[in-house]
Amino acid sequence: MPDERRPGWTFLTNHAHVLICIARNPEIRLREIADLVGIGERAAHSIVSDLADAGYITRTRVGRRNHYTINPKRPLRHPVEQEHSVGELLEALAGQS
Repeated sequence: MPDERRPGWTFLTNHAHVLICIARNPEIRLREIADLVGIGERAAHSIVSDLADAGYITRTRVGRRNHYTINPKRPLRHPVEQEHSVGELLEALAGQS
């Protein structure tokens, strides 16, 4: 039975959902991201790697955990919204800039 709390489709991608999770908690664990977004840990790891490789986030190892820093000046990727930055997205959706 599908999880009735999760709609069949959403307006944002899983990449955006992961970014919002990181904005809300820069020391969040991959397992927590996976649970919040509704994806597997492997998918969460892959998305975090995508975001890091593209310069949207920086991972810093602190002890046994990662700390994430978001680059709010990076533009959104799709041509329709590329005139806007990640910071603008996070300000609107996560109460962050």
